[in-house]
Amino acid sequence: MTTLITILAILFLSLIVVIPLVEKYTQKHGPIQTGNMHRYIFPLLAVLLVLGVLRYYMG
Repeated sequence: MTTLITILAILFLSLIVVIPLVEKYTQKHGPIQTGNMHRYIFPLLAVLLVLGVLRYYMG
């Protein structure tokens, strides 16, 4: 039980450190760049769904 609590504490503390760093150093995207990224979301979700179904049926 102490191992679980230790792992959870380390994960929680790392999130407290990592999230502000990621927010600080990421680029802000405009509407054009966001639209370009949005174009790829549904095809990637479809591929993920197909791969999940194949993984389920193959074993």
